[in-house]
Amino acid sequence: MGTFKTSPITVLETISKEDFIENYYKPQKPVLLKGLTKDWPAYKKWTLDYIQDKAGDQIVPLYNNEPAKDKQSVYAPVKEMKLFDYIEILKTKPTDLRIFFYEILKKMPDLVDDFQYPDIGLKFFKKLPALFFGGGESKVFMHYDIDLPDSMHFHFDGHKHVTLFSPEQTKYLYRVPYSIHNLESIDMDHPDFEKYPALQYAEGITANMEHGDALFMPSGYWHYIKYLDGGFSMTLRALPRSPKRFANMLYNVLVMRHFDNFTRKHWGQKWLDYKDRKAIEKTHKNILNLT
Repeated sequence: MGTFKTSPITVLETISKEDFIENYYKPQKPVLLKGLTKDWPAYKKWTLDYIQDKAGDQIVPLYNNEPAKDKQSVYAPVKEMKLFDYIEILKTKPTDLRIFFYEILKKMPDLVDDFQYPDIGLKFFKKLPALFFGGGESKVFMHYDIDLPDSMHFHFDGHKHVTLFSPEQTKYLYRVPYSIHNLESIDMDHPDFEKYPALQYAEGITANMEHGDALFMPSGYWHYIKYLDGGFSMTLRALPRSPKRFANMLYNVLVMRHFDNFTRKHWGQKWLDYKDRKAIEKTHKNILNLT
């Protein structure tokens, strides 16, 4: 077993719009901003108790750390329960149960009054702000976002650890074809360099997030997330401006996703095993070319 080569993310308290565009958005470089939310009502109000009081009666789908198998949909929850009861778990004990993509405008639209879209140079897509919840054992598998947004990720009432890899690192990460994730058999906390030798060439960026922190994740960046205790995050997304990335986004959403879902529905585990083999073959070919 080994450890990834990583460096800590740049951490700033505040930044001007001009500096953000020039030093982080244009070069597509991640940054952690500590002070971006401190003037928001959400900075004082957004706690697990607050969400619990506002929408505790809602029934929410929950996911865990186990990957989907055979013909099982990756979007199928492992269970459902009242939001109040789920948050009570987050507050009292570690859990791997998490909520994925809780749509604010549909589920709790008055939360919009608690935050602002930062005037930082990103043209945010304002129809899809989303929350994500997790506990002390929750892990979000290594992936990049299918719609390739430039995103701001805000964390509240807890702590989480994020490992980022730029799109240029994809050749070392065992990306599974027709998907947005790498091999689910890889332990991102303790990578096996003997079984997956390309991983030792990958270079990542790490960020530790706490209440109110804002993480800029550029388009196409891989991210692996661990909740260190109970908490929740909000993501605001901006559509990719690069014509090439925009075209890739359309392909991912309109073609690749549907092809993969169709093939998985009919081939099941055979399709998953085939993709895993191809991920290994292609990645090992990459490092042969490198050496």
